[in-house]
Amino acid sequence: MPQLHCYVAEDVAAQLQHKAERAHLPISKYLAMLIQKDIGTQWPAGYFDLFGSWEGEALQRPEQGDYEMREVLF
Repeated sequence: MPQLHCYVAEDVAAQLQHKAERAHLPISKYLAMLIQKDIGTQWPAGYFDLFGSWEGEALQRPEQGDYEMREVLF
């Protein structure tokens, strides 16, 4: 597994340490979780199988009302 190295300010490192402790994780695992969450772009398994599977009554959009008039800002 590749290792990544980065430099952060001391206050950032302290905040990171605190958040990792609150999550009961070592900093390396906490960072790996944050990175995976940020770059994870795959849809969950079975996500597209849900389309068209609604079995209840037809959904109806309620009345939306009138648009409000706003002042033009310059």
